[in-house]
Amino acid sequence: MAPSGTNPFFFTYFLVVFFAYPNVITSSQSHNLRQAKILISLKQAFVASVPSTLSSWNMSNYMYLCSWTGITCDDTKSVTSIDISNLNITGSLSPNIHELTRLQILNISNNLFGGNLSLEFPRFKALQVLDAYNNNYYGPLPLGAAQLLQLKHLDFGGNYFSGEIPLSYGGFDRLEFLSLAGNDLRGPIPRELGNLTNLRWLQLGYFNQFDEGIPPELGKLVNLVRLDLSSCNLKGPIPSELGSLNMLDTLFLQKNQLTGVIPPQLGNLTSLKSLDISVNELTGEIPIDFSGLKELTLLNLFINNLHGEIPQCIVELPKLEMLNLWRNNFTGSIPSKLGMNGKLVEIDLSSNRLTGLIPKSLCLGRNLKILILLDNFLFGPLPDDFGQCYTLSRVRMGQNYLSGSIPTGFLYLPELSLVEMQNNYISGQLSNEKSSASSKLEGLNLSNNHLSGSLPSAIGKFSGLKNLLLTGNGFSGDIPSDIGRLENILKLDLSRNNFSGTIPPQIGNCHSLTYLDLSQNQFSGPIPVQISQIHMLNYINISWNHFNESLPEEIGSMKSLTSADFSHNNLSGSIPETGQYLFSNSTSFIGNPYLCGSCLTPCNITSNSPSKLGDGSDNKAKVPTKYKFIFSFGLLVCSLIFVVLAIIKTRKGSKKSNLWKLTAFQKLEFGSEDVLECLKENNIIGRGGAGTVYRGTMPNGDYVAVKKLGISKGSHDNGLSAEVKTLGKIRHRYIVRLLAFCSNKEINLLVYEYMLNGSLGEVLHGKNGRHLQWETRLKIAIEAAKGLSYLHHDCSPMIIHRDVKSNNILLNSELEAHVADFGLAKFFHNNGTSECMSAIAGSYGYIAPEYAYTLKIDEKSDVYSFGVVLLELITGRRPVGSFGEEGVDIVQWAKRETNWSKEGVVKILDERLKNVAIGEAMQVFFVAMLCVEEYSVERPTMREVVQMISQAKQPNTFQIQ
Repeated sequence: MAPSGTNPFFFTYFLVVFFAYPNVITSSQSHNLRQAKILISLKQAFVASVPSTLSSWNMSNYMYLCSWTGITCDDTKSVTSIDISNLNITGSLSPNIHELTRLQILNISNNLFGGNLSLEFPRFKALQVLDAYNNNYYGPLPLGAAQLLQLKHLDFGGNYFSGEIPLSYGGFDRLEFLSLAGNDLRGPIPRELGNLTNLRWLQLGYFNQFDEGIPPELGKLVNLVRLDLSSCNLKGPIPSELGSLNMLDTLFLQKNQLTGVIPPQLGNLTSLKSLDISVNELTGEIPIDFSGLKELTLLNLFINNLHGEIPQCIVELPKLEMLNLWRNNFTGSIPSKLGMNGKLVEIDLSSNRLTGLIPKSLCLGRNLKILILLDNFLFGPLPDDFGQCYTLSRVRMGQNYLSGSIPTGFLYLPELSLVEMQNNYISGQLSNEKSSASSKLEGLNLSNNHLSGSLPSAIGKFSGLKNLLLTGNGFSGDIPSDIGRLENILKLDLSRNNFSGTIPPQIGNCHSLTYLDLSQNQFSGPIPVQISQIHMLNYINISWNHFNESLPEEIGSMKSLTSADFSHNNLSGSIPETGQYLFSNSTSFIGNPYLCGSCLTPCNITSNSPSKLGDGSDNKAKVPTKYKFIFSFGLLVCSLIFVVLAIIKTRKGSKKSNLWKLTAFQKLEFGSEDVLECLKENNIIGRGGAGTVYRGTMPNGDYVAVKKLGISKGSHDNGLSAEVKTLGKIRHRYIVRLLAFCSNKEINLLVYEYMLNGSLGEVLHGKNGRHLQWETRLKIAIEAAKGLSYLHHDCSPMIIHRDVKSNNILLNSELEAHVADFGLAKFFHNNGTSECMSAIAGSYGYIAPEYAYTLKIDEKSDVYSFGVVLLELITGRRPVGSFGEEGVDIVQWAKRETNWSKEGVVKILDERLKNVAIGEAMQVFFVAMLCVEEYSVERPTMREVVQMISQAKQPNTFQIQ
């Protein structure tokens, strides 16, 4: 009975809580424990080392799992979100993950998960976000994903999914975001995707190669904000139905094979901010209906077959910032009011047939950074307003008919980095501004104009200048000594002017100079010996001047020099018979009547004849015999001591060297003793510059390749540290995998996955080369390009391979390409600069010109080497040695045989190829020629190479007779 005065209701409530509370605690603990076990099983499925950021995923604190890294819970402490993105995780997802029944968000993007994405999708009843972007999944797109009825966000982009897009993907009723870009998808784009009426973002391009064209049904996606179908091989016209997408702010259709005219209905996209339909085969004119695009900031129509005049409606777009119409057939004049909106940042109208004057209003808003008008028929003076356009960075107006003088202050604008005005009729003098010059100016090309006067001393203020090209003008007077302040100059061309006086000795301070042309001027006096201080110089031409006195012997010691022309001067004396002078032919010295020796007229033998030299040898003091004996005996004793000490040290070291350390980069089923069993003479499959390669069989039957490297006694390690640091962190489908690193005090072993078919070079240039038909070669080219693109663009810091060649592209059992041998790999921080090596590394025939001459390297050096590999695939020839002339390589031979024309590729095709899609071969040859451009800045990036080769598919086939 309750005590007197106690509320019966309160007492009852107390008893209920007292007895029920322990059960509540137990239920909560059980719920957390069950979820924690699921998450731990997820963690255990990760291969190799688990990121330290997931250290909180531990059963010891399962009661606090809602605070674990990447985990979010609701009010009932049920896991609703898992975000393990950007952790570099390998492995797979545990199938138990579907037991988290309230999971709404699963983000595994930017990791290295691989295999087929096979989950029990129907059991994810609450899932709204599935983000698997940028992993290594392959195989078909998972059909089960279409059963995620609550899904709003689906991203399978940046993987290796193949096959077609399932028609069932058109059944996501609630989907707002869909990205399948950056895979290997084929087939048509399903019309059923037009049923996704809630979709706001659709991205399907980049590396996918779809058949047919753009389905008109996509015009039903009335809520779409972004549509990206770029770089995916689309053909046919742009559907006019896309003009119904009133909410669209971004439309990307660039880099396809779209034909026909631009639909005027696109002018109805009143919310559109970015329109890019460049690099297609579009014809016709720009629709005047574009006047309705009042929100447009970006308009890219370059590389098409558009014609007509640039319509006035483009000028009147109030928010337009970037206008790129280059490489079309536009005619007429540039609209005089272009730029009046005050917003223009970038204009490129180059390679058209435009005429008339340059509008004065282009920089009215003082926002213009890039102005490219080259290769047109423009005439008249440059607007004076350009001298106050302080935001200008890049100006290219060469190959026109421009006249008048350069506006005051223009060359000294603070942000200017590149000025090209070559091949015009510009006259006047270069002003000698007192204000400070831009240190950002790297390129100044005023060649082939009518400029005159002296070269101002202010030229030395451009401290960042790398290319100064003034050839073909009327400059006169002395070269100012300030030229020596250009410490970063690479190319200096002052030829075909009227410069006089002597070359200032300060030119020796231009330590980075590789190209110097002072020919066809009025220079006189001696050749300054300071030129020999320019250790990077590989080309010098001072012909057709009035230089006198003798040739400096110091120039002969310049090891970098490959071409020199001293002809047609007043030089005298004998040609030094040392160094580089010995490799020059007579054309380098002709036109100097008082010069003799070497390949010219023999010099008179007078006072330097041997008979006048005297018998110096008779006067030499003879060393007594007893001193010779003492010296020899001492040398013998020292040698014996050295040998004894070396033996003792070796015996001591051998006791320690038997201890092996194995570092695994993924889960392994073998140990160091299994690796050592591979090191037998009959297992050798190759020898390279850095070591010997063995094939071995592990206890589970798997084959591996073991690369044996010795410990270097010097400062170098035969590429070991580079390979381990690089490959240990890389997981990519087209890059050979480093499985483990095994070492002791004397030997280092690198354990790789084994490639059954060896290297591309061995297969292509061996007796089995006939089995590599065109389709397979094209596939190998694309796969190898993707591997290199990953190193250049997806690794941080960027990785430069430095030894790209056919022998470093390995082929597995399916003839799939894998980039290998990172013995020369170089990490580069992406600051846009090149780095100078201490010595040339790489393989003969593959080395880029700038690397061989200057030792300066960037990612474009790899691009050059890959271009050579493409030529090997096309021709079946080795890079050097089979072209009938000494010194001719595959690049020079291919250019000569085809006359730089892609149509000429039929002349150099491998005779072992039976059926070749000639359009594909022409495209691959075109890409190869871009890759082997002499100047690295003109080469494409590897990402661009991948896109261009992937688009090589053409229907017509050429039968080799």
